[in-house]
Amino acid sequence: MGVDAADYDGSGRPSVVIGNFTNESMALYHNDGSGLFSDEAATSGIGKTSAQSLTFATFFFDYDLDGLLDIFAANGHVSDDIAVVQPNVKYAQPPHIFRNKGKKKFDEVTSKLGKAIQRAIVGRGGAYGDYDNDGDLDLLMTTNNGPARLLRNENANQNDLLRIKLVGSKVNRNGIGAKVSVKTSKGAKQEQVVRTGSSYASQSELPLVFGLGKPEEGLTLTVEVAWPGGQKETIQNLKPNQSIVIQEGKGVASSSQIVFVPVPTPSPSPSTSPASN
Repeated sequence: MGVDAADYDGSGRPSVVIGNFTNESMALYHNDGSGLFSDEAATSGIGKTSAQSLTFATFFFDYDLDGLLDIFAANGHVSDDIAVVQPNVKYAQPPHIFRNKGKKKFDEVTSKLGKAIQRAIVGRGGAYGDYDNDGDLDLLMTTNNGPARLLRNENANQNDLLRIKLVGSKVNRNGIGAKVSVKTSKGAKQEQVVRTGSSYASQSELPLVFGLGKPEEGLTLTVEVAWPGGQKETIQNLKPNQSIVIQEGKGVASSSQIVFVPVPTPSPSPSTSPASN
């Protein structure tokens, strides 16, 4: 089904996540650096949780902007009567979000992220993008014989980030195939590649979002771009919480501050409202 590749463990090498059929579990092939890939779904924490799911769309993305790539999976069976022969398997299934804890371990956190993401659907396509321009990545899912679902991320304004859009001149206009690394003045480093495809019958946005974790006073960033044509350029002393456009051979063509949208505060229910005298 769906497939994606990214460096989820900071090794500098892309590993692969794959959505599979019911009773097969999702696969997480870790790039061992020797030309071999090891399936670490079981030891990472995603295998057992996804065993009853039929996963179509799947991809890596940093939903909480902590600097570690998480995993999303849109699920739904292909037989609407599957429960007749397998009572434990449903046609409509809730998505999965696996939070990256570091050290190649994940937690399934869907139950902690609100009722909208917990809803069982017959999921097919899935993509991410910051549609409301508040810095964090939102989700779009398509369903079989049903409406598309747009889920706004209201979590990640707690953490810093850097958003980068590439504009090629000698290479393709969108910088597809370029490798971008972001290094912090504290020594942390991340790498991402501008790419098309992945997921399942879907296309996420092309700009790259690098989560930087909790705000740190005085933090500066160095960005290195390796363009597909072989040209490399380095941009130093960038500040977090910006959306920048880097044009091939010309550095930062434009930048704008990320405007954080406050997380809504739920209204108190009548039972918890302060009593009036």
